[in-house]
Amino acid sequence: MQVLKKIIFRVSVVVFLFNGNLWAKPMPSSFADLAEKLMPSVVNISTTQTIKTQSNPFPFQFPPGSPFEEMFKEFDRPTERKATSLGSGFIINKDGIVVTNNHVIANADDIIVKVDNKEYEAKVLGADPYSDLAVLKIESSKSFKVVEFGNSDKARVGDWVVAIGNPFGLGGTVTSGIISARNRDINLTRYDDFIQTDASINQGNSGGPLFNMDGDVIGINTAIISPSGASSGIGFAIPANAASSIIAQLIKYGETKRGWLGVRIQSVTKEIATVAGLNEPSGAFIGGVSENSPAKKAGIKTGDIILEFDGQKIKTMRNLPKIVANTKVGKNVSVRIWRDKKSITKRLTLGRLESSEDFKKQ
Repeated sequence: MQVLKKIIFRVSVVVFLFNGNLWAKPMPSSFADLAEKLMPSVVNISTTQTIKTQSNPFPFQFPPGSPFEEMFKEFDRPTERKATSLGSGFIINKDGIVVTNNHVIANADDIIVKVDNKEYEAKVLGADPYSDLAVLKIESSKSFKVVEFGNSDKARVGDWVVAIGNPFGLGGTVTSGIISARNRDINLTRYDDFIQTDASINQGNSGGPLFNMDGDVIGINTAIISPSGASSGIGFAIPANAASSIIAQLIKYGETKRGWLGVRIQSVTKEIATVAGLNEPSGAFIGGVSENSPAKKAGIKTGDIILEFDGQKIKTMRNLPKIVANTKVGKNVSVRIWRDKKSITKRLTLGRLESSEDFKKQ
């Protein structure tokens, strides 16, 4: 009887361990097939910029009004030099539409895109420094192999990912890792909502794609945190879902069309929440309202706290700019605010950020 009990116990343990392993997805035995399929759609980008500087041959400056200032003025002439930079990108249209980061091509005189060891000139269709995205067009009649965007909202912490890019100008480099975190705010852009990954990302990877195991682009590699400047296992990618709408606007209009509310906001602290009569710190505190803005016309005032915008709850101050920016210009929306210790609702027609005075002052 004792022997039978031991056998049953051992069998039970084996079954338990076997079933436990079924909960986890197996580690890929190789990324080779995926890399082979995707690499023809990933490009290397090199740019040339003209940098102007003032050359002063003297180790000192003459004070304003000095009689020597005019005498030696001819020695202080502006000089120009050429600088090059490298980055990555990926093709989303067979006609040669390429997505990359804005900082990869900003102020470029010339842009060269390398695909399968062949070089092509490219032009900028549209660029947006606020999301750090840009769209290029390869100047060629050739049909190119493309990759598709995936649903980045379905990407989970712990999922396997693959990054392909042009680190340090080496070209076609494949690295792998997992999604380390979601919704990261590193104060890089106004609309930070990064995917964090430990896939190796270095200088030159900027603008390159972050793929899931289905071969879909779920992120655009944009930044790293590293004291040395090399990969330290902390990289950040713009989520595909957030990028897709901006990319579509850049292709169609050559610029972005973001929603504009016209308020200056700050975080709702515990102290503000207590004074306002809120149960917990949430929402966005209105620190100022722009003249002739949609908010002003709707009667939103300084001191109000926005709790909900167009049916979406505002959990923190950082949520509001992203939600407003992604809402269609001209849409009539409801805004739930907290004023005088009670909730009230205002309706307004959303303006366009890029046409506002707030935007022009930036």
